[in-house]
Amino acid sequence: MSSKILIVGAGAIGGFYGALLARSGAEVSVVCRSDYDYVRRHGFEIDSHTLGRWRFRPAQVLRQAGDYRDCADYLILCSKVVADIDRVGLIREGLAGKTAIAFIQNGVDIEAELLSAFPDRVLISGLAYICCNRVAPGRIKHLAYGKLTFGALTPDAAGLGQRLGDLFAAGGADCEISRDIVASRWQKCVWNAPFNPLSVLSGGLATQAILQSQEDFVRDIMQEVCRIASASGHPLPGDTVDLNIERTRHMPPYKTSMLLDFEHGRPMETEAILGNAVRAAQRLNVETPRLQALYALMRLRELQIRENRAPQ
Repeated sequence: MSSKILIVGAGAIGGFYGALLARSGAEVSVVCRSDYDYVRRHGFEIDSHTLGRWRFRPAQVLRQAGDYRDCADYLILCSKVVADIDRVGLIREGLAGKTAIAFIQNGVDIEAELLSAFPDRVLISGLAYICCNRVAPGRIKHLAYGKLTFGALTPDAAGLGQRLGDLFAAGGADCEISRDIVASRWQKCVWNAPFNPLSVLSGGLATQAILQSQEDFVRDIMQEVCRIASASGHPLPGDTVDLNIERTRHMPPYKTSMLLDFEHGRPMETEAILGNAVRAAQRLNVETPRLQALYALMRLRELQIRENRAPQ
């Protein structure tokens, strides 16, 4: 019997990985709001640089999780981590029976809210290392990479995290199970912390342009994140910064998720990516002058956006 999966937040990430799960034979339903009408009629069109082009038609297309007419084995949350999104409220009504919760989201120190709300559920933390954009309603362009990392945050005697990873692998994803998913989150923050805010603050430069112009600055930010991770008890490999720099050199021209949110007037993940890292550094007495400066500049940029939107 195929696994039943409910994706909540079927944008670029949720749509792409939902399509891979469907390729593995899972029955995949989606909650999507902005593209609901298009996806309900046409499904998703996936254009991947490695996997080809295909159409993914979800079993159910829903406006909210409470409309799901079944009992999911997994509910996978792929929303942004921003202040105006109630992650607990988004998923609560979609849970039934022994549904396990997985989330594929950016940021550090984002687990406590879900752990507190759902103490009796298997909770799986996930990270996507991918260049993937929504280019039109229901249309997803996969540009590069696509690795998934998962780790259970709660006891998982049934091996649900490994089973979910196996489903993704069967659909074509490079998937690994992390023994320390908190360290894995810090490892992803090493890349996100410089490139996401700098893409916005630079006025829209792609990642390679930022690296070519400010490699030393980028390296310094990455080293600060590594120091926070180490102080928190989750040290990263010594070559983490060099590997991130080299991978960025070989990326295709790419707009970060934060830049796309900025350009479309959507809330940005400033707190999840930068604010939480800065607050962790302060708790641990780690000096992070560059991270603090980036965070302050992004707060000012967000203030400017709010003032520009305010009624005159």
